[in-house]
Amino acid sequence: MRVRIKFSKHGVVKFIGHLDIMRYFQKAIRRAGIDVTYTTGFSPHQVMSFAAPLGVGHYSNGEYLDIEVNSHNGRQDMIDRLNGAMVPGIVIENIVALGDNAGNAMASVAAAGYTLEWKDGYEVPSNLEEVVFEFFGQECIMVTKQTKKSTLELDLKPGIYEIEATADSIYMLVDASSSGNIKPTLLLEAFYSFVGKEFDPLAIQITREETYTDIGKNGKRELVPLDAVGEDF
Repeated sequence: MRVRIKFSKHGVVKFIGHLDIMRYFQKAIRRAGIDVTYTTGFSPHQVMSFAAPLGVGHYSNGEYLDIEVNSHNGRQDMIDRLNGAMVPGIVIENIVALGDNAGNAMASVAAAGYTLEWKDGYEVPSNLEEVVFEFFGQECIMVTKQTKKSTLELDLKPGIYEIEATADSIYMLVDASSSGNIKPTLLLEAFYSFVGKEFDPLAIQITREETYTDIGKNGKRELVPLDAVGEDF
């Protein structure tokens, strides 16, 4: 049976990169006594798929990974076992069973919601709500993206599904698919350029609030959290 695990990530573990988080979960699953499925061959490894990697330094309330298990004692037992093996800062929030037709976590990602908050001691741009409204109201939001092979000019506007602000924070819902992934820092660089200021990545705490998949049909987008496609067990 395939299951999808939702977890949050806060505190000092925000400085642990994606590859180390993957290794950590492999060890934690063994410590928790989960009857996880392994691949066959000379170098077996756990059948596991993570959703979109989280940037170093970011918090999250909506991270996901899929594993395959041979047996279990129910959803709550698995949650309790895993939480008992977690370090401070990582909490298992939910686990659901996936149907045969469900795609893996990585391939299912369509969008992500982020909250951007200015840290104490750093200046928030003046009239943030008004300026964000003007920024998003542009016909195009052009940025320059450097890749290993070339420099690309990209328009971020089509991939920004929602953006709103308070006096000291911004929430945005953006494309997080493999073909059009928008990183929050890239959008912040464009925003700071728009207001004529230099972007300091240390000034802002980024929190991924949720990761979504698209269940819409006939070209109509319908975003739901990745665990909404599973069932209790």
